[in-house]
Amino acid sequence: MLTRLSITALVAALLAVPGLASAQGSPALDSARQELASAPAGPYDESVVIFEVEGDNVVGTLALPETDAPPPVALLLHGFSGNRDELPVTDTEEGVFQRTARLLAERGIASLRIDFRGSGDSDGAWEDTTFTRQITDAMAAIDLLAGHEAVDGDRIGLVGWSQGGLVAATAAQHPSVASTVLWAPAATPAANFTFLLGPEAITEGLAAGDEIVTAELPWGATTNLRGGFFEELFVVNPVAEIAAYDGPLLVIVGSRDTVVFPQPQSGAQFLRYHDGPEELLLLDTDHVWDAFTGPDMVDQMAFWTGAWLGMTMD
Repeated sequence: MLTRLSITALVAALLAVPGLASAQGSPALDSARQELASAPAGPYDESVVIFEVEGDNVVGTLALPETDAPPPVALLLHGFSGNRDELPVTDTEEGVFQRTARLLAERGIASLRIDFRGSGDSDGAWEDTTFTRQITDAMAAIDLLAGHEAVDGDRIGLVGWSQGGLVAATAAQHPSVASTVLWAPAATPAANFTFLLGPEAITEGLAAGDEIVTAELPWGATTNLRGGFFEELFVVNPVAEIAAYDGPLLVIVGSRDTVVFPQPQSGAQFLRYHDGPEELLLLDTDHVWDAFTGPDMVDQMAFWTGAWLGMTMD
């Protein structure tokens, strides 16, 4: 039987095979990234936004650059058990999404980062989370942005990380979405979460009904989830969902990702079923963009993302 360790070793061997992917973006995208990274930082403001979804309050942070006209805006969707600011970045006082929002806003792109219900400051209990519930939250946030006078409702982009990428792959079908960026998106939920939670927890969860199942994560923490979460592992298919979206799509993955893997094959699935402008970018990084070693790769993620949105939403 393959253990988590042996699976990781197998993935590393696969990724060592020459010719599987390129670490470079297209010349146009790379040029836009360099231009964005070197642009001077402009002023911006942040404010807390609260909106209602199915009777619950969803809390977000709107980062708004000071511009003459309403700016384009990105909706940032966090990952499994995360929150709207996301993981802390070593040697900074910011989380990954908090820092990304600042870098984008300083360069003229607004963003709204939200806590899904059951996470962060939003209403609800974490154990009640499901993919469908998070997709509903994302759709409501897009509706909010589409009608918000401070941003350009015709230029809304999605940025989803890991499980947030799964959510974004479906939410991209919203008619107001102009462009989408997926960061290490969960492509095959049953396989991704069997590795993350363990096969015993998956089996227990599928039989749990409305009961709570406690699962141990690879880094030693535990999480509590009801049966509905486990059932949706075999119902929600983000790769199938992306086939219904024909707008611009950038998928960014890390060659050292041991959470959503193997890469770039996992990320490439989205491009295989997507019909529209697209790129797959493979970077020498892990699932959290080396946030635990410092901000350098996180900053590059922000610039690649901002460059894509800038190119495809103008």
